[in-house]
Amino acid sequence: MSRSRPLPLAVLALVGFALAFVIDLSLAMRGQPVLVPPPSLAVGLVLIAALLIALAWPVRRAAKGEKRIDPFYATRVVVLAKASALAAALLAGGAAGILTYLLSRAVVPIGSTLTATGTLVAAVILLIAALVAEHFCSLPPEDDESEEAAAASP
Repeated sequence: MSRSRPLPLAVLALVGFALAFVIDLSLAMRGQPVLVPPPSLAVGLVLIAALLIALAWPVRRAAKGEKRIDPFYATRVVVLAKASALAAALLAGGAAGILTYLLSRAVVPIGSTLTATGTLVAAVILLIAALVAEHFCSLPPEDDESEEAAAASP
């Protein structure tokens, strides 16, 4: 499995931004309450980030050769890290879209702006943690010269 590339993450963030901004704008034009993320979302995202790093740490130790680990466990952790990176990019874009809409109003609601900012920061923390967990789950590069030398000697 390849690592997460910046382009798909940026595209997901832009899609999340556009959707959240347009949804909030259309809700406000209809006179309905706009979307505002709850504070518990930010807390949950940070807890998921911490859990992801905790799950990836044994895989990092195994990749360095300190101990053995079940390859299925490592595969599950790297898939969770990749999915978390994609979801975090989408959530960060969505939170940024909501925050942009809230800041563009004539009267800025402080409480809603703070929760949207908290969600944005938490989504960025989850994105960083997911990318670090993906790095933890990668094998170190093999030294080709030492392999060739070992194969050449009888």
